[in-house]
Amino acid sequence: MLLPLILLSAAGFTVLTTEFILVGLLPSLSRDLGVSVSQAGLLVTLFAFAVAASGPFLTAYFARFERKRLFIVVLLLFAASNVVAAMAPNLGVMAFARLIPALGVPVFWALASETAVDIAGQDRAGKAISMISFGVICATVIGVPTGTLIADAFGWRAAFVALAVASLLKAGMLYAFLPDSRGAQPPKLGEQFRVLRDPRVVGHVLMSVILFAGMFTAYTYLADMFERLAGLNGAVVGWALMAFGAVGLIGNTLGGRIVDRHPLRASLIFSVPLAMGLVLVVPSVQTLPLFAVALALWGITQAALFPVSHVRVMKSAPQAPAFAAALNVSGANLGIGVGAIVGGRVIDAVGVGGVGYAAAALVGLSVVVGFVLMSVGQPAQADAEPECAS
Repeated sequence: MLLPLILLSAAGFTVLTTEFILVGLLPSLSRDLGVSVSQAGLLVTLFAFAVAASGPFLTAYFARFERKRLFIVVLLLFAASNVVAAMAPNLGVMAFARLIPALGVPVFWALASETAVDIAGQDRAGKAISMISFGVICATVIGVPTGTLIADAFGWRAAFVALAVASLLKAGMLYAFLPDSRGAQPPKLGEQFRVLRDPRVVGHVLMSVILFAGMFTAYTYLADMFERLAGLNGAVVGWALMAFGAVGLIGNTLGGRIVDRHPLRASLIFSVPLAMGLVLVVPSVQTLPLFAVALALWGITQAALFPVSHVRVMKSAPQAPAFAAALNVSGANLGIGVGAIVGGRVIDAVGVGGVGYAAAALVGLSVVVGFVLMSVGQPAQADAEPECAS
């Protein structure tokens, strides 16, 4: 059943490119709309906070729907919203255009993750989700950089037009080739929300919030860092973003290989070198080999933490894995929104050179939370057994 996983990964590529596309477009978009980079960065915050607020509720509700039709509807909404974004005359309209797909991201990501586990089997949850996460990594390897290159050649609005076309094409692919699937009957809403009574589940979600806040304090402004610190511009920034994303393929593979055995330990294993890479990136910017090493360390570990964090939270609540996946998506996006705010404030206060240090501090705080979780003990499924109930 490899084809369904490939199709979901391909759709995930478009979904996550829509979310992350602004990383490469912030400088040009802010100039065109007449706002500062930190103000334009609030669009990332809006998207992330909308995902965080709506994710668990929408996922719990839509879990009972047939998956194929649901995924197609989500992609059609993405196409429409990207058309609106391409025509946005000001920041307010752009904010509205970004709000629409934000409601679809948690539904798609959580239910696609559960569907992937159903297809691959419970003992291959990490590998299945890492395959879906491959679409996330491709969003950073291909989607965001390609959007940046398109924006440099034709303007940032053309990047959203391309995303609208891609969304329509992926919807067509799912319609033609994805089998119908309703998935297992989900628990009742009350039973799903009951997992929030477990402090260990809440702790895992909190860890994701802080970790993603750290990652996106810096990643949101990566294109700006390339421009202002490294002196890159235009197409060169696009290729630099592509190189940064490309090393993430290594991290995605590594994360998928080790996460099934020890999800929490895997998070700690990748978080510590991530913090190191974030600290080193600014001091090394004037020395190309060191700068490349710091970026590679950052890119590999950050990419690994996408599937690792997802599996970690899902296995902390095996009785409701789709709802747990939605909690992680919401927690991660809450962190993304906070990170965009923190990064913008740091830029306004001390300049773009300070975002790496602020990001590393937050990642370090997530490591502390991880050690606390490890000390209080985990459910058997969360850090010992390879099974992930679906």
